[in-house]
Amino acid sequence: MGRNKKEALLFTFIMCALMVLGMSIYNVALMKGWSGTLVKDVIIGYVPAFVVAFILDVFIVGKVAKGIAHKLVKENDPMIKKIMFISFFMVTGMVLFMSFYGALLHVGFTSELPMAYLSAIGKNFIVALPLQILLVGPLTRFIFVKITPATA
Repeated sequence: MGRNKKEALLFTFIMCALMVLGMSIYNVALMKGWSGTLVKDVIIGYVPAFVVAFILDVFIVGKVAKGIAHKLVKENDPMIKKIMFISFFMVTGMVLFMSFYGALLHVGFTSELPMAYLSAIGKNFIVALPLQILLVGPLTRFIFVKITPATA
């Protein structure tokens, strides 16, 4: 979304910030439960995770996901179909990369890494896709429309 590169970057920033927040809360709660340290633990891991996710989104996943989606969706298809395809491929790519980031962060380069990674992919995908489609995507579009000036 966005009419130019600056707006597209702003849209990506908002989307990424909200997705990382949602997935950080989920993953911390999954690992440590709904404890009194949940907020502190999310805050501590948020900035590095956001930086990694934003870089991956802008330079790798976004380009690949949009490229695949545009090959599958025709120009005259409904906007919702375009959104769903892009969302699906973005979530898939980001889950693959960010699950590796999380697994690596928690178990390091150990013999546990492959299983931790595979486990994380499944656990993250089942939450990330609905989070993206039902909450973060619509909220990002709402925020974006409110903060960017409309053209006549």
